Amino acid sequence: MPLNDERANSSSRSEDQSSDVESSLTSDQDCSRDSFNSDGSSKQSTPSSSPPKTLSLDEVMEAGRELFNLKLAHEIANFDFHLDLNRGPQNSLLNAVRDNVQKAYWDILETELNDDPPEYQHAIKLLEEIREILLSFLNPGANRMRTQIMEVLDMDLIRQQAENEAVDIQRLASYIITTMGKMCAPVRDGEIRKLQESTDNIVTLFKEIFRVLNLMRADHVSLTIQSLKPLLQRNGVQYERETFQGILDKTPTALDRTTAWIKSALEELLPATVPPAKSDPREGQQTLPGPNQILNTACLSLLTWDFSKTPVPETWVMDESRLEEIQRQLKLLETVNEVLLIVNSTIRGPIQGISSLSDCLKKMISVLLEGMHRPDFNLEKTLEGVSAQIGCELNKSLTVRGYPPLTPEMQTTLTGQICSISQKDNPIRTLVEDRVQQYFAALLSNPNTKNKLEQVPAGLAAIKPELILTGKSFIFLIENNRAVYGPFYLDIIKKLLFGSS
Repeated sequence: MPLNDERANSSSRSEDQSSDVESSLTSDQDCSRDSFNSDGSSKQSTPSSSPPKTLSLDEVMEAGRELFNLKLAHEIANFDFHLDLNRGPQNSLLNAVRDNVQKAYWDILETELNDDPPEYQHAIKLLEEIREILLSFLNPGANRMRTQIMEVLDMDLIRQQAENEAVDIQRLASYIITTMGKMCAPVRDGEIRKLQESTDNIVTLFKEIFRVLNLMRADHVSLTIQSLKPLLQRNGVQYERETFQGILDKTPTALDRTTAWIKSALEELLPATVPPAKSDPREGQQTLPGPNQILNTACLSLLTWDFSKTPVPETWVMDESRLEEIQRQLKLLETVNEVLLIVNSTIRGPIQGISSLSDCLKKMISVLLEGMHRPDFNLEKTLEGVSAQIGCELNKSLTVRGYPPLTPEMQTTLTGQICSISQKDNPIRTLVEDRVQQYFAALLSNPNTKNKLEQVPAGLAAIKPELILTGKSFIFLIENNRAVYGPFYLDIIKKLLFGSS
């Protein structure tokens, strides 16, 4: 990716500098990968922000709805989004409250139906809700089935029957199950058969009917999502950008963290002097970093972001969990690579070039270090166990090929060196982390990413396949993010460089 460094002539005014860089930014947008406005549109999108104001409750709620819509569109268009029916941890307070409320409802229903004479107040409400769910599954042209459902589940008629104790709840349940069987996806046929063959009492049967209806609703939503996906993929960039602009209009501080993030990258690139907008032109030429260089530096910082202490920039909230996962993968890969480097440099000749042993050690180390991102994970203690397992594997391999096993002194040395990588200033750890940063910096700064993906720095060969996959994931997030938020970034960079309003 070109860096597009801008040079300010000592005789030029600040306004001319701003104009030149803005022109350069616009010309950058003609490039496919370098373009921030990469949705294929030639239209320049200039974000706007509103002056600070006090938000009403309605405005806050509306902004929240827009944020939800933005996240939903982002997930559907760019990732394998699916409706998750998992209700979360079994012992959560929300689940406990929900379960208690539902149990109370079914208990009341059972009590009413067992009364003499039966009471149908809750049963009628239940049937009405089921009718609305069934109707929601119908396509606009399904008039015949709609009419039939309305006739069989005629609430006025059912209320009259209830007053005369003539409601046939079992017949209505049977009709509902038959209708569900006509509407459900093939994957739910087994559930429908269980309902048809059920010998449970009527309350338990309706519980199961509702459970299957919820599954059918999830299927229906998933089908709708899949039908929307091509449309969102074609128009997703523009939609996400316009939706975010709507949030920004209602919440003027919605780019504060993003501005601080970009400013930090700019300060890293510039000398620690006065702000560029206030620099004295008489001091001669001053090299200004280009927008891509600034953003590349900012994006690189996401790989080492402390998510527990610092909220991510607003423009990265949608992908925060993915950034965290990439960071976890990298930390695991780096540690695995560090251990393998130590093993190879300590044992040397007897294990050189034995790919099967290297692969075995890599898998074993990866399994033992799984979960190292957790706060309660004891890396040093775990590395002691890793060292012991490595010693066993090495001794087996050495013995099979006629070499003597590791001496106690060599095993002690190996263990000490492996455990030392738990220290942040360990030279091998520092070397590997620097090489990984170099790899991702090269991916960001090169327009031909596909070729760069294969060019793994020396010393990282052991984790090359995994590093390439992680690199692809990271670059995908970066390109998608810039396509949506590029105009906002350009506006922030221009203000930081030249103090423009």
